[in-house]
Amino acid sequence: MSFNGKFELQSHENFEPFMKAIGLSDELIEKGKDIKSISEIVQNGKKFKFTVTTGSKVLINEFTIGEEAELETPTGEKVKAVVQMEGDNKLVTNLKKIKSVTEIKGDIITNIMTVGDISYTRISKRI
Repeated sequence: MSFNGKFELQSHENFEPFMKAIGLSDELIEKGKDIKSISEIVQNGKKFKFTVTTGSKVLINEFTIGEEAELETPTGEKVKAVVQMEGDNKLVTNLKKIKSVTEIKGDIITNIMTVGDISYTRISKRI
């Protein structure tokens, strides 16, 4: 299944506890909690480019499945990580203490980021 497309955030759960757990300031959490984001994914075989635009902030991560890449975390820190594909519709990686699982089903992408026992779920729909 292809991840290609543009997706708009429809809903998210546990934003504030998760962002606190990874060290974001209360001010940044307050600013970010109600902003809708648009994710654009370009997939070319095993190569991916994720562009996430949230308000004025743009986060771009490029990687190849199974190869080490420098990825930006939600805090803006750059870390080396390897993204693996499970099946043909799920991407899994560990960004330091954050485990990220992104799954596509039809026009819906679900991204679950977990740190410790706190999971932050983002659900986006193809636009």
